[in-house]
Amino acid sequence: MKGAKFIRDWMLVFSMLTGAGAYILYRCLPFLHPAGPLLLKSVKTIQPLLLFLMLFLSFCKIEPRSMKPHRWMGWLLLVQCLSFLLFSLPLIFCPGLNPDLALFLESLMLCFICPTATACAVVTGKLGGNMAGVVTYTVLINMAAAVLVPAVVPLVHPAEGLPFATAFSLIMAKVFPLLIMPCLLAWVVRFLLPGLHARILKFTDLSFYIWALSLSLAILMSARSIYTSGAGALSLIAIAAGSLLACVVQFALGRKIGGKYRCPISAGQALGQKNTVFAIWMGYTFMTPVTSLAGGFYSIWHNCYNSYQLYRKRK
Repeated sequence: MKGAKFIRDWMLVFSMLTGAGAYILYRCLPFLHPAGPLLLKSVKTIQPLLLFLMLFLSFCKIEPRSMKPHRWMGWLLLVQCLSFLLFSLPLIFCPGLNPDLALFLESLMLCFICPTATACAVVTGKLGGNMAGVVTYTVLINMAAAVLVPAVVPLVHPAEGLPFATAFSLIMAKVFPLLIMPCLLAWVVRFLLPGLHARILKFTDLSFYIWALSLSLAILMSARSIYTSGAGALSLIAIAAGSLLACVVQFALGRKIGGKYRCPISAGQALGQKNTVFAIWMGYTFMTPVTSLAGGFYSIWHNCYNSYQLYRKRK
């Protein structure tokens, strides 16, 4: 039991080390290199499927009747959406920006629009916050991201010879089903297939282990991005700084906004704790591949802060 608890407590570290170690092992074994294109295609196919399944299992645990909108959610949506748009403007209208500054802005974009983590409700509950409120906000920000990401990313990274409408449709076709369909499918199963829903709920830890596998694959892709992009130290510092700034600002703003509505914990966690696996996937899929590292760095920052909060709560 102690061993299992140790693994769960340090699963973030194990997952990240496994992902990075797997790519280093691949680079050190030349006989694996011919299989590289097939392995890359497999990871890019498996990753969104795991994200979909992880979200589906998490939403299966949510009671729809417990979801009620609150005013603080509107302010948080405004912060995330406007920040995403604000940081995209220099990239859209000044395409010749310094590469490191561009990476910094892309990291901020990615970290601000990234939806709330599905595990956020659990941490919020342990800290004494409103779990139902966090779950409601998770659905709302998923819907907002599913529309904003396809609308803005083609302007930041226009594809040569590809009209905006086509690029919008292609990205929407990938993002919308990944963020919205798991919730809709979970509710269909809950109301139309109660027997199947009851069996799904018995697998209490399955979404946790799917998250661990998804994180490993995400870090593997981030390691590949570092190697193939040839990013220098300044680029990595810019990405790390952008993700750290986004983490500090969002937790602070969330608590400040939530404080006015007597729910600082819920609002702080809803705005600050991110689905970083999605951020990494979105980074290497739609933006500059090395930008996906912003999700990896953010994962470290917000988990460190959550650990500190839980430590203070225990004390």
